[in-house]
Amino acid sequence: MGWNKSFKTLLALVLMLCLVPGISLAKEDTLIPMGDSIGIQMDLSGIYVTTDVKVDQQEWLKKGDIIRQLNGTETKQLVHFERALQKDSATMMLDILRNGKHETIQADGSLIKRVTPFLKDRTEGTGTLTYVDPESGTYGALGHQIIDSTLQSAPSFEKGAIYLSEISQIKKSSPGIPGYKISSIIDQNKFLGNIQINNVYGIFGHWKNSYNKVLAEPLEIMQPFELTIGPAEIYTTVEGSTVEKFTIQITKIEEEQFHILLTDQKLLSKTGGILQGMSGSPVIQNGKFVGAITHMFVDEPEKGAALFVETMRTNEK
Repeated sequence: MGWNKSFKTLLALVLMLCLVPGISLAKEDTLIPMGDSIGIQMDLSGIYVTTDVKVDQQEWLKKGDIIRQLNGTETKQLVHFERALQKDSATMMLDILRNGKHETIQADGSLIKRVTPFLKDRTEGTGTLTYVDPESGTYGALGHQIIDSTLQSAPSFEKGAIYLSEISQIKKSSPGIPGYKISSIIDQNKFLGNIQINNVYGIFGHWKNSYNKVLAEPLEIMQPFELTIGPAEIYTTVEGSTVEKFTIQITKIEEEQFHILLTDQKLLSKTGGILQGMSGSPVIQNGKFVGAITHMFVDEPEKGAALFVETMRTNEK
């Protein structure tokens, strides 16, 4: 009887804890907010043609074509294509993928040797690392899809990686003219993580544990309904490789995104507003991790839009 009474008392206490406002027995989901500038490299699924180029009297390679073979030699990378070109021939046959369909076209031996500058097998860019999940060993960055500037589409890719980069110069934003970061990868031999997914919510992959920077403490994920109009801050990098905190205002909350206004005068004097390459910068409010900057308003560069980090995290697979 004594044991049963104690058990009932313990059970009642547990139930009381569950019912008291502000007390939860569940572990809150957390992520580490980052803000580092990153270099992005993706090896494409084949050799892409970047502009229309003539290869014979009546034949053209079209922008977006993928070259699969040259004279029967498989050409997954530019180096394969260049080796195949070394075999002199008055006429060469190209196997290509055009609009999802396989085609074979004839190429003049001399004209085909001039197309290399209009081909690419890699896309590169810069952005901002949003979060690292220490529990799953994954990361998220950008908050939007990588669109190849030449192909104007999200390219199919074989593999990719992100690298820590440092900013050497900044071209300031002004109304109607987006600014950008001029940066370079610090160490090409040390990648931070691979790229497994490139979707409308960002790029995602496995995080490499050898990163020598001391990571920030994990923060609780703020749910969209918790966000309020008012002050917040962002983590981002605008000089070297140092992540800094800057003040912003949350100005509008929508179902899938929210709007921000840069208010930090130090940041505005340095950048003129949001820059290309700041996509992915974490947004923090009241000590919670709420989202990531994704876009700027071109005519008002101090204003922009952000994606909820909960949305990013649930779409990283």
